[in-house]
This record gives sequence, structure tokens and C-alpha cells, in this order.
Amino acid sequence: MANTSAPINDLPLQKSLAFHTEWSAAERRFVILVIAIVLAVTSLPFLFGYLTTPPDKQFMGIMLDVPDHAQYFSWMRELATQNLASNKMTPEANRPLFFNLLWWGLGRAGSLLGLDYAVMFQVLRVGATILFLLLVYRMCCWFFSNPAMRKTAFLLVTFTSGWGWVLVLLKYLTGKELLFPLDVYIAEGNTFLGILGYPHFIAAALYIFCFDLLLRGQSKQQLRYAVWAGLVALFLGWQHAYDLVSVYAVLLAYAILQWLRDRKLPVYMIKSGLIVGGISVWPAIYSVLLTSMDPIWKDVLKQFANAGVYTPNLLHLPILFGFTFLLAVYATVRMNPLRLNTLDDNRLFLVGWFLVTFLIIYLPVDYQIHLLNGWQVPMAFLAVFGMQDYILPWVERLLLKRQSITTEQVRRLAVALVIALVIPTNLYLFAWRFLDLSRHDYPYYLYQDELQAMAWLDENSRPDDVIFSSLTTGQYVPMLTGSHAYLAHWAQTLDFYAKSQAVEDFFSPGLDASSKKQILAEGNVAFVFFGPAEKALGSDRLDGIYGLAPVYENSKVTIYRFTR
Repeated sequence: MANTSAPINDLPLQKSLAFHTEWSAAERRFVILVIAIVLAVTSLPFLFGYLTTPPDKQFMGIMLDVPDHAQYFSWMRELATQNLASNKMTPEANRPLFFNLLWWGLGRAGSLLGLDYAVMFQVLRVGATILFLLLVYRMCCWFFSNPAMRKTAFLLVTFTSGWGWVLVLLKYLTGKELLFPLDVYIAEGNTFLGILGYPHFIAAALYIFCFDLLLRGQSKQQLRYAVWAGLVALFLGWQHAYDLVSVYAVLLAYAILQWLRDRKLPVYMIKSGLIVGGISVWPAIYSVLLTSMDPIWKDVLKQFANAGVYTPNLLHLPILFGFTFLLAVYATVRMNPLRLNTLDDNRLFLVGWFLVTFLIIYLPVDYQIHLLNGWQVPMAFLAVFGMQDYILPWVERLLLKRQSITTEQVRRLAVALVIALVIPTNLYLFAWRFLDLSRHDYPYYLYQDELQAMAWLDENSRPDDVIFSSLTTGQYVPMLTGSHAYLAHWAQTLDFYAKSQAVEDFFSPGLDASSKKQILAEGNVAFVFFGPAEKALGSDRLDGIYGLAPVYENSKVTIYRFTR
């Protein structure tokens, strides 16, 4: 077996290279310790939110991005009792056509165990973290024979973030707005931030297990591994169909590079790709049909542009992914993809994975940014190869002239320096959660009176009823009441901007009662939720609207029934 601690140019080429994949007891303890630390640290903001909540409020258990998570929990509620969900984030009547295996499974498990969405969210967070990090170390063992390299790659995948902390520092030094906020807050490709607040991204990144299986199958020339990889892709495709784009693109890139290197068709990879595609393509077909044939979901897809969130341009990628990205680029250049005959299968695969992602993250689709997810894995692995093959030898030659330092000390110092360089932005994101939650305000907290009013609606409204409220409250309506919200989500609510304006007009004191009634009638509204968030829009009472009558009231909230 080749010694991977040597520079690539000193390696005799072994096109099919596989390492011993056993974990030592020390490695197992290391991995378990890192997973335990990560879960403990990322749980602290949630504990802070729950333990510091004022008596008149409730922490809703969501750490980041309330609109999207409220949407997921609406699906979870719907799919707990049926196999297809309708879109409750919009007032238009629509058939139950949507399926997502992740939220179906969590909804069913929560219903069976009697656990609410917040508890099941933590179950997802813990489960996805453990599975993903175990899988990452399993892949580290495949690509690296040296335990020190394995551990370094594992830590880079787990903690890598970019130079966003520099932008934050500039913000506080200049007193101006944060430059390029997406370069700081994008969760795709950031394992730590995903564990903290977006565990469904970590669950989606499990698609890399397909690559693990295929590489092992290739080394043994056994197609049964391709069958297993296809089943894994099928399972994950029913949760995040867009991740199949990454799976197919990486396999295609690897097959092309093998063909160019070997001057012959890569028969095993062609057969494997066809098997994986044939087994897993169905979720993608379903998603295309759903968003092209059903008018509701077709319009939902069109509104993804409302978020204005796209992959940052190439010049911003070093800011987003930082030192790890730069090291990966450096390693790729030094490996020289133009001389493919110098690369074994493992490095060829990593180079193909890394390079093809540059293409797919700029596909002309609104979900392009999601294709960054999982990119941190080849990036970290290439960065470690770059350190081991090119950076460390240079540093050793520079420092070992001093007799007071050893090779082992140089390597440990270099690894510690790299980790110190990649973690600061995540430290900022972690600390910011406490500051954000310490405000004890919307959107992460609701008043107890608002929750009591939601509970009344849960018991007294019908699934097809439309609840009219502010966006702040409306995003919680479907998950807490099971009814339709008039305004709830930037993509799922059809004609989002028109409905946003209608809500603003309705709760402003300047609009006459007749116009307000017309808004309710056109929206097929059954109930109006009138609480603190609605009063903050300008009006402290709803009087004189024909057909509007109070049916529930507590100290902060009044619910009106609207009869046309």
C-alpha cells in the first residue's frame, strides 16, 4: 500500500488505492469525544433560550430561520396523520400532494411517542450529527492511512468556516452595515452551523455515503455496492431531491476523469452510475412533476427567487470557506489535474468532486446555493493533502534548522494553527445566538397568550379555514393550528408581496372598514388573529367591519370570526 504521507510525485501510481479502514481504540475515543463536545456546545443556546424565557412567553425551540423551520414543522404535523401534505402556508385551497420522507418520519415518530415538534427537532439534530460525523470519519479512514491526517481532516470538516469574522470586525470598527452578510451566515457547507440550527442540511449531506460505498465497490469490483449506494440515494432523495444533482454530477465527473486518465471507458463506474441513477431518480421525477404540473407548487417554485439567496460569486468563496478552501485550491493546482496519470483513484475522485462542484453551484436554478452542501468534505480532504504533501515539508525545512523543535512538534503546531484559522466565524455565529435569544422577542419567542389563542384555534378551526394575521404570527399558524395561514412564508405563500401589503393595509388605522372587509372576503378568511404583533402594525382595535365578531379573547389576543 502506498505511503500517503509522501508527496504525490514521489508515489508510484496505484490507480485503485484503498487503505486499511479499521479504527483504533484511540481513534474511536477521539471521534466520540468530538461528537459529544459538538453536541454539548451546540445545545447551550437552546438551553439558554428555554431557561431564560420570561414567564409570559415561550421559547419556540427554533434557533435560526423561523419561516423555513415553521414550514417544515407544518409538514411534520400534516404528515403525522397522512402520507401527503397540502400547502398550509397559503390561503388558496390545494390538494395534499407533497411528500418528504424526513418530515414524514419525524411526524410519525413524534405522534407515536407523544413528542412535539421541538423535541423531534432535537432528535433530528442529535441523530443527524452522530450519523454524519461517524460517516465523515469513516471516509477519512478510506482516504488517509495516517491517523493524524484522519483526525485533521475530520476536525476541518466539523469546524471549518470562512473569513466572515473579518467582515464582522469591520462592521464594528466602522459602525456601518455588515458587508456581504451571505458570506457569514450561509449554512450550506458549514457543518457546525448546520448542527447548530439547520440539522436537515446535515441529514441531507449524508449523500456522501453513496460515494463511500461506490469507492469501496470499485476497489473490489463488486456492483452490489452500487445497489446499496442507489438505495441510499433513493432514501435521501425523498428528503432533498436537489442533492441528487450533487450525486450524479460527482459520479459523472469521476467517470470522465478516469476515462481521460486511462484512455479507456471506466466500465465499473458506468455500470455503477446507471444502477445508482436507475434506483434513485424517482424522487427527482416526482419533484419535477409536482412543480411543473400542479399550479400551486409551480408558483411556489417561482417564488424561490423572493429570498434573493444565491451562491456567492467566485471571488466570495474564499470569504465563505476561508483557509480550508484556499488550501484545497492550492492542493488541487499542485496535483495538476492536467496530468491525470499522476493521480490515483482516491485523489482523482476528490479532485473531480471538488472541481465539478464549482459548476453545479452556479446552475441557473433558484436552489443552487443548496448544492454547496457537502462540499466541505472534499475541500477538507484536499486541504489535508495539501498540508501533508506541500506545506509541512516546507515548514519543516524552515524550522528544523533549530535543534530545539522536533518534526512531531512542527506538525502539531501546524495543525493547531490551521484549526485556529478556520474556527473564528463559527465562534461568532455561536456567540451571536445568545445575544439574539437574550432579547426574548419575536420571532423566537411567542407570548403565552398567543399560544393559548393558537390552542383555541387548533380546537375550533377547520383544516381548510384561513387564519388572517401578521407574518410574524402567521408563520406559526399552520404548525400550531393545522389551518391555512393567509401570510406565512416568502415562497410558500402565493403572491407573497401582494398579501404582505394587504396585511399591512388591513392592520393600519388609515384603511376604511369596507376595504378591510374586502381583503378578508377575497382571502376567504375565516378567523382574524389580533395580538401584539398585529397591533404593532398600527391599529389597536378592529371596529366597524361588517361580519367580524370576537369569539375568543385573553389579555393580549382577540380572535374574530369573519362571516361573509
